[in-house]
Amino acid sequence: MINIKKAVEQCMSGFEAKESGELTAGFMFPDDFIGFQGHFPGSKILPGICQIQCALCMLEKLHGKKVVLREIISAKYFQPVLPSEELICRAGSTREASGDVVLKASFSMDNKKVSEMKLRVCVMQDKGGTGK
Repeated sequence: MINIKKAVEQCMSGFEAKESGELTAGFMFPDDFIGFQGHFPGSKILPGICQIQCALCMLEKLHGKKVVLREIISAKYFQPVLPSEELICRAGSTREASGDVVLKASFSMDNKKVSEMKLRVCVMQDKGGTGK
C-alpha cells in the first residue's frame, strides 16, 4: 500500500522557511496521484485531507521530526484543486503552553485563495513516538 504522506511529500517543491517564521512551499499533484483515486470518479478533485497533509509535511520538514495531528480547529475550502494545478502554501505556527503547536496555513493557486486551515499538532521529540 502506498503511503499518502510519502506521496504528498513527493509533490512538494521549493520549501522555504523565512526568518519571520513563515513557511512556503509549492505542491503539484500529477494525474496518477493516489489521492485522486475515487475522489471523484470521472472528475478528479484533490481531497481536503491532502491539503492538511501538505501543511503537516511542511512543519515536519522545518523541525526534522514527526508531526502528529491532534485537532482540526478549522478548515475552509473555497475552490477545487485538479490534477497538475500548482498549489502554493503559506504557513506559520505558534507554540501553546501545553507544548502543542497551532499551525495556520493558507493555500492559493494563481493568487486566488483555495483553502485555509488551523490545526493543532504535536511535534514529536524523539523517534520512539513520545513527545510534546
